[in-house]
Amino acid sequence: MTSTLMIVQIILAIAITIAILLQKSSSMGLGAYSGSNESLFGAKGPTGFLAKSTFILAFVFVLNTLALGYLYNKEYSSSVTDKIVEKKAPIPEAPVKPVAPAAPVAPQTK
Repeated sequence: MTSTLMIVQIILAIAITIAILLQKSSSMGLGAYSGSNESLFGAKGPTGFLAKSTFILAFVFVLNTLALGYLYNKEYSSSVTDKIVEKKAPIPEAPVKPVAPAAPVAPQTK
């Protein structure tokens, strides 16, 4: 699922870049190369269409980013520090004392 959303994220980034570069600016940018789109997009030309499409693409881009963040956080919810295993030095065992033989028990008489 995350790989599919990542591919969609890359496509959205490219589409937003193209939509922004096609818009008219003070220096005309790449909008000069778009040709006579006035008849295709209406009387105002591509300005309204490109502005709306840029907004929609940006909104979908933000939603996709939030979904990716949520899925990655859900998938990788453990920390790297949780996997650290502490290595403790072995504790030496106490020396074994020899057990002294028990004193003989006197026979009990009844």
